[in-house]
Amino acid sequence: MSVRVRRVYDPPEPDDGVRVLVDRLWPRGVSKDAARVDEWPKGLTPSTELRRWYHAGEGPYEEFARRYEAELTDPEAAELLDHVRELAAKGPVTLLTSAKSPEQSHTAVLVRLLEADQH
Repeated sequence: MSVRVRRVYDPPEPDDGVRVLVDRLWPRGVSKDAARVDEWPKGLTPSTELRRWYHAGEGPYEEFARRYEAELTDPEAAELLDHVRELAAKGPVTLLTSAKSPEQSHTAVLVRLLEADQH
């Protein structure tokens, strides 16, 4: 299973495989052609409320990650997570985000969950 994270602002690379945008909002200043997004499962992203809570600095990353992981147990989100897992089992998947620090964002939670499933 090959899952990696890249910023959506970076140019696509040949080894990206399936490019999955994992942000709820379309990134500013990026055209759909330039982004080359294959899938955009909005139901897999943090809720608007959780995203606003975290970006307002109301809690630490660890609490955000815990709350987001709980949101991923929702049937729609769980189904979308399974879909990305299936894509990754077939070939490379690149999770795209506009987050300035992907390692301190929801993408890190997604990667951790996807990688935990391969063991």
